[in-house]
Amino acid sequence: MQAYMTQPRKRLLTYLHGHADETLSAGQIAQDLPEISVSAVYRNLSALEKDGAVQKVAKSGSREVFYRYKKAEECRAHLHLSCKKCGRTFHMDEAGTEALVEAVAKLDGFAIDRGETVLYGLCESCQDTK
Repeated sequence: MQAYMTQPRKRLLTYLHGHADETLSAGQIAQDLPEISVSAVYRNLSALEKDGAVQKVAKSGSREVFYRYKKAEECRAHLHLSCKKCGRTFHMDEAGTEALVEAVAKLDGFAIDRGETVLYGLCESCQDTK
């Protein structure tokens, strides 16, 4: 049974689609969407997670739960890279994604799920500020 599409859920989905390359906490989302109550943000994120539209993401060194929108078309073909220092998440370029996926398949016989995979490390900017 499909969930009723309330105005807060529509607004949240629009917001998440516009931030598809980011991992966001419920608090960050609620702050950016003051017209939606914090409890409604949590309720809707929980429902969207059950529907497979968002994924919970843990960040090293934080107890806070973060969410990443998975339904954006541009996310399906790319691996995600997440910086452990600044928290920025972005798509690995297409050629790099393809090379890594093919190498793992060939060497280990393992098929990587591109939409689910997040690689952690340091982005270029944070490497420069070690």
